[in-house]
Amino acid sequence: MEHTPPPFFKTGPSALTRLISFSLLSVVLLVSDAHYAYLETLRQVSNVLLSPLERLVHAPSVMWDAMSTWLTTVDSLRQSNAVLLQENRLSRAQNQKTMALELENRQLRSLLMLRQKVSQNLVTAEILYAMRDPFSRRVILDKGREQKMQAGAAVMDALGVVGQITRIYSDLSEVTLITDKGQLVPVLNARNGLRSIVAGTGVGNVLELQFVPLNADVQKGDALVTSGIDGIYPAGLPVAEVLAVLQNPAQLFMTVICRPLAGVDHYGQVYVVEPNPVPLPARPTEAKKPALSRAHNLPGKVR
Repeated sequence: MEHTPPPFFKTGPSALTRLISFSLLSVVLLVSDAHYAYLETLRQVSNVLLSPLERLVHAPSVMWDAMSTWLTTVDSLRQSNAVLLQENRLSRAQNQKTMALELENRQLRSLLMLRQKVSQNLVTAEILYAMRDPFSRRVILDKGREQKMQAGAAVMDALGVVGQITRIYSDLSEVTLITDKGQLVPVLNARNGLRSIVAGTGVGNVLELQFVPLNADVQKGDALVTSGIDGIYPAGLPVAEVLAVLQNPAQLFMTVICRPLAGVDHYGQVYVVEPNPVPLPARPTEAKKPALSRAHNLPGKVR
């Protein structure tokens, strides 16, 4: 007969016994809690004690969700911002184009009204670009010899005289502006009818009346219009406005500074006035004076 030594540690009840005991205890607790709610207080206490641990366990998941939401929001905002910027650029470009068209429309309407006031034939032209010479004030038109442009023809816009055609090409024309140095325009003071000549200075939009006597009636704000005596510019077209009148007794003539009324440095459409020279009457011949006899020239001769 074999003898088994006793175990070193006491093992307690068997596993089956423990399973049956704990199962019965679980059933009793479930029935008691369902009918009498004995474990509600214990449940609340355990929930309070385990809540920080639950939050700590769920913290990585919550942080990941927040980070994903933030990244998604930032990316969405960037895309929306890019779309809005593009739409803003397109709107601004469209707005500028609309403003340019409105300005051009107003200028064309003014040109149409001007056509009704001028009796001579007018040809519509467009300014392509300005000459690059910094010492001259000239622009290029889109019409030339093929469109029957003629050198010397006056160029004007809705506000007044712009300049004069000085050179003709096959399909282009060169216009010298009235602000160019040495360019002369016969003018008339609309207030008192005083005739004079306005000349370009070549410095910005500055004109000057030439050879105005010190006692001439010229005031600041006087409007100068074309006199028409040169046969090139139609009479009555606005040319300039007097800005300053400077008198120096040491000089023979006063200094009269003017500004051009026409858009010499802006606008794109102009009118070319076709030359229509008015036939002038023949110059009258002077009557011949009777020749005096030699006796009339002798001193002391008494008849």
